[in-house]
Order: sequence, then structure tokens, then C-alpha cells
Amino acid sequence: MRLSDCLAFAHQALTRHRGRSSLQLLAVAAAVCSVLLLTALGEGARRYVAAEFAFLGKDLLVMLPGRKQTTGGLPPLGASLRDITLEDMAFLARQLPRVRLAPLVVGNSQIRQGARSRHRPVLGTTMTFFTTHKLRLVAGSPLPDVPATQATPVCVLGAGLAQELFAARSPLGQWIRIDDRRFRVLGVFHSASSNLGWQLDDSLLIPVGSALALYDTQALFRLFIQARDGQPLSPLAQRLEQLMRQRHQGNLDVTLLQPDAMLATFSDIMATLTLAVVGIGAISLLVAGILLMNLSLVSARQRTAEIGLLKALGAPARLILQLLLTEALLLTGLGGLLGLAVGYGLVTLSGWVYPGFPLAIPPWAALAALACALGTGLLFAWLPAARAARLPAVASLRGRL
Repeated sequence: MRLSDCLAFAHQALTRHRGRSSLQLLAVAAAVCSVLLLTALGEGARRYVAAEFAFLGKDLLVMLPGRKQTTGGLPPLGASLRDITLEDMAFLARQLPRVRLAPLVVGNSQIRQGARSRHRPVLGTTMTFFTTHKLRLVAGSPLPDVPATQATPVCVLGAGLAQELFAARSPLGQWIRIDDRRFRVLGVFHSASSNLGWQLDDSLLIPVGSALALYDTQALFRLFIQARDGQPLSPLAQRLEQLMRQRHQGNLDVTLLQPDAMLATFSDIMATLTLAVVGIGAISLLVAGILLMNLSLVSARQRTAEIGLLKALGAPARLILQLLLTEALLLTGLGGLLGLAVGYGLVTLSGWVYPGFPLAIPPWAALAALACALGTGLLFAWLPAARAARLPAVASLRGRL
């Protein structure tokens, strides 16, 4: 029998039982769609993290107070034998003139302008922070280039915070209050990155000396070190550890993080999680296959007379098996294509609704889901099809299966 005749026979058999065929079609489509959506979630999370780390650049090191001695787990959140201070930063600047150093002090304060008040993060840093974190100045000027120890009552607002406090008015030159202190607005900046969930656009930058005075501390929350002239980061990290050990009387009580290395670790983790959720989605394909097998058994039982007639006309068992398997492949193929269409449609819709989270279906996932659907249909339809093909013609004509 020609392939076109085989497909026409399978199409007629499926359209004669529209209810059963529609149920099988929807089961396969739902299974394929679930695999695509779960894969898109894993891939979207991986791309989100990759974009956040890539935004910091591959030439940046982050120094944290506290030493993480064992592998795995989260970095220290601030506990250390000695804090990182501006004196440490000045010492590193003298020893390593080819790097940029950007200190960071973090607090949360009430910010008031007229009758409007907001609680927002306040970041104490220097103008170098604009370079290390690729902040774009929207209006005005950045933080002044003054000594880090100097407390100057000026600030630069994130674009989101500026909109909340001043609406359509220009904030440049205006005075705001941070807790009980007055600061004059020098400029407005915008950050293209959410900084791993931390919206810099909703924060406020002040000179690091002002932040240390405002929060009555000498400790830096983080110290960002940016390599210049293409310096490799690994030797630079070793040199920094050596200098900090020397500075802290032989104790290495800081941790250096390299965004590029962290990105590689996160990519491995997200790839593993993506495979795990794909495995969970594949269970739905297994359920759809079991449903397909049950419905195939019912279909073969209902069509014993038709199968017996084909055998009486001289159709061999191999042809009967071919016809029944063609029906299963046609059904799962159409269900798989429908699942692909629905899956891509939902991912596109989510991109419009949640543009900040880049859901994406990798090409291998679509091909794998369709191939698994076809393989599942073929595997689970084989048993009822082979059983019907082996049945003698007389038994088939009598309606026995």
C-alpha cells in the first residue's frame, strides 16, 4: 500500500471517531505544551541570571567582609573578624594603581520631599560606581569627585525614585531629607539592570563619607574592584587576598567573588534544574501514552470486524500493523504540533505580560518534545496494534479480540 493511501485510511479512521480522536489529541497536546512551558521557565531563569551577571562585566571582583571556608552555600552576609573600611580601600588603591575601586555602604531610610515620603535603599559610594555598574546619567551630574572620607550633602536619584518624589517636576537643585539630614539633588540616573532583584532605579546614591556619617559606621558593605587594561582576574584576586591578609595581621577574613565564575556555577545549576523540570514534564507524556494505549485497545476492539475484513481480502498482518501505527503517529504528530503552537503562544503572551522575565523555549526542547510525543505514541500503540494484527481473520469477523 502506498504511503498516501495509508495516510488517507488513517485519516478516515480518525474522523469516524471524532470524540475519541479529540481526546487523544488534547492529551498529547497538553503533555507537549507542559514540557515546553517547564523548559521555558528553566531557560528563562538561566537567561535572567546570565543577563544580570553579564551586566556587571567580566572584569569585576566583589569583596565581601567575612571568609567562606567551605565550598557550596551562600557567601557571607557581613559577619567577619574585621570590617572592610575606607582605610583598607586606600591601602589597596596605593598598592594596585591599575584598578578601579568603588566602595558601597547600604542603608534604608525615609526619604522626604515636601509632603511626599518613601522608604528606599540609600547607597553610599563614589562616582566610580557609575562606571563599575554602568549607570546612565539621565539629567544633571554624578556624585562629585571628592575624597571618600568627605561627607558632602548631595545625592543622585534613581529614575524611579525621582518620578515618585517629584512627578513631572525637575529634581535638579532641589533639597530632600534623608532621615533628619538635608541633601541637594545633583542628578538622576538609570540602571539597565535590576542587579539580581535589587532595583537601583528605586534607590538613591550619596557620597560614601555621607553614608558612613548618616549610619554611624566605619564598615563598608561591599568593595567593587574593576580591572583595567585587560588584567586577568585570577592573579588579581590572589594579589588582593595577599594584600588583605597583610593588612589584617595575617588573617584572610574577606571573600572575593568573581561574577564570571558565579555565572558559570549558576548556569550549571540552572541547566540541571531545567533537565529536572523537563523530566517532570515528560511524566505527562507518559500519562498521555497510557491514555493512548487504552484508547487504542478500545479502538481495536471496536474495529475487529474491519480488521477481519481486511484480512479476508488478503491484507497481511504487517499491513494491519502499519495502518494502526500510522493512525497513532498521525494522531500524536498532530497533537504534538498543537502543543507546540499553544506552548509558543503562551510563552509569547507571558513576554508581553512579564517583560522583565525572559521566558524562552530552546530549539532542542521543541524538537525533543515532538520526538518524545511521536515515540510515546508509537510505543504505546504497538501492543494493541500488534495484538489486532496477529488475530486470525475468522476470529476478527466474529468480533473477538
